[in-house]
Amino acid sequence: MSTHPHKITVDGIGKSFGDLSVVGGVSFDVRDGEFVAIVGPSGCGKSTLMNIIAGFERADRGTIRIDGVERSGPSRNGIMISQQGSVFPWLTVHENLMFALSGTRHGDKEARAHRYIELVGLAGFEKAYPHELSGGMLKRVEIARALVVKPEILYMDEPFSALDALMSLRMQTELRRILDEERHTVLLITHDVEEAIFLADRILVLSPRPTVIQTSFQVDMPHPRKLSDPRAQELREAILKELGL
Repeated sequence: MSTHPHKITVDGIGKSFGDLSVVGGVSFDVRDGEFVAIVGPSGCGKSTLMNIIAGFERADRGTIRIDGVERSGPSRNGIMISQQGSVFPWLTVHENLMFALSGTRHGDKEARAHRYIELVGLAGFEKAYPHELSGGMLKRVEIARALVVKPEILYMDEPFSALDALMSLRMQTELRRILDEERHTVLLITHDVEEAIFLADRILVLSPRPTVIQTSFQVDMPHPRKLSDPRAQELREAILKELGL
């Protein structure tokens, strides 16, 4: 548990590639245990921003602080889930989780791996290899692999964009259920406005590049949320309007 009120502090982050300014000065805070979604037009620099916050890329200016401490590279307390996927194809589901736990000090690793395999609904598939699983099941393995090490921060970069609409919704529901059981601070990047409304406590809307935060919306709706809820529809309209749609 962090004693610092803000788990993540993004302060004046800017980044250019040659003459192209991609991130134009972004500042925001994420509270411990908060779920913040970031939406923006495609090509606006969302992924670059996420990579800087997660410590995989350096900013040209500005600082990132985690629990009040300035970060200089990727830290052990955060895990990234991206659309590329990071499951090892040569390991079974169970072995993938055991590998994730290998460098940690968690107690009974076997029991822990088993609990997370059950948590994501993959009991019975422990010995399966990734190529034997569907896209949705692979995502479950990835989520289990990320959560089994109990990261304080979960960075998600369009994690479900490769899935079809139905499976994507199913995975969002799963993720929400898991997050209601376990406390994590989550930063999600998505181009899917409905996904953001369904999952997040707060939604930041980015401008076209060089990207800045254009607006922020608080999502004051209890979970489980229904997108048919008039409040959700209203919020969706407001966000799409900000995105110029």
